[in-house]
Amino acid sequence: MVTQQIRTHLTQLLSEFEEQITLRPNTIFVVGCSTSEVIGQKIGTAGALEIAEAIFEPLQAFAKKHQLYLAFQGCEHINRAITMEATIADRFGYEPVSVVPVRTAGGSMSAYAYTQFDNPVVVETVKASAGIDIGQTLIGMHLKAVAVPVRTSVRMVGEAVVTIATTRPKLIGGERALYK
Repeated sequence: MVTQQIRTHLTQLLSEFEEQITLRPNTIFVVGCSTSEVIGQKIGTAGALEIAEAIFEPLQAFAKKHQLYLAFQGCEHINRAITMEATIADRFGYEPVSVVPVRTAGGSMSAYAYTQFDNPVVVETVKASAGIDIGQTLIGMHLKAVAVPVRTSVRMVGEAVVTIATTRPKLIGGERALYK
């Protein structure tokens, strides 16, 4: 029941998100998630692969629908490194590092994603066009420079606070500049 509720909340949140913004295909969507927080525990203390699975499925469907590339942020024990498909890392010029995320070092979400990808790699950092932070995992370091939070009616996934964001180009040039 808990995993179904998680899927339902996440699906609703993603639906409201896509109604408010235009997602560019072939861009990176970063995911930070504390499965511990989702089940009401302190971040990093009760990781659960079954919760990661419940979260992965709607994210995968969302990414496929919008032609996005999923990238999963690991925990602080692997310096918040990113798990992604090797082909995507190559496409964006991200150099792989030597680590395999596991539940206790990388987190359940990143570890689960690693097992689901066809050819997973871990990279130090990405510059994603959009992302979701489930459980205050601090994904900002993996978003492009100007992040724009998007508000939805869904404020929690399970017991975890959730924030979803897109990005926009920097506005530069001063008072004479024009912006579309």
